[in-house]
Amino acid sequence: MKIAVFGATGRVGQKIAKHIHEEGHEVKALVRDRNKAEVLIPFADIIIGNVLHERDVLEVLHGSEGVISALSTDKTTILSESMPLIVNGMQKLGVERIVSIGTAGILDSRYERGKYRFQSSESKRKTTFAAEEHLKAYQTIAENSSKWTVVCPTYLPEGEQQGGVRWEKNVLPLDGKKITTGDTARFAWDCFKDDNFFGTRVGISY
Repeated sequence: MKIAVFGATGRVGQKIAKHIHEEGHEVKALVRDRNKAEVLIPFADIIIGNVLHERDVLEVLHGSEGVISALSTDKTTILSESMPLIVNGMQKLGVERIVSIGTAGILDSRYERGKYRFQSSESKRKTTFAAEEHLKAYQTIAENSSKWTVVCPTYLPEGEQQGGVRWEKNVLPLDGKKITTGDTARFAWDCFKDDNFFGTRVGISY
């Protein structure tokens, strides 16, 4: 199986790519920096390009059987601008499955009906820019795909797998505080292979 990975040199993306490779599948990655990619994901089919260029996105999607996006907001609008290109490209090429890494802020509030967490008193965010970017990306995916999952980790420190991951659909597990990049990557890859997670956000934490 060949998987298109966006954000494959990021903190979570590189770990997802390694799981894909270690299980005998192919990774096709769109990156800006070849040198960085060759160090972090040397096993991947590396395509140099820009996720905001439709031609580059289509090149990565061509021949792929699914998509994993671990793109971050990075204080830009790249996430919300690129996701329409990704889902439109998937539709053109008949690629159905997508898993995207979101944020716990776009899960439903447990206590304030009709609000996302980042809009509620559950959120400790000082700024909502990143959550709003993730919300736009999630809405684009949900409106244009059927076999989609958005994995929504809470506070995301760098770290390897620890196990003991709790998950819940559409809300954050009760009193969830953090989850490592390693466990987030493992969970996202497991989600990709599990049709029980089609059409939902999944909150994850310890």
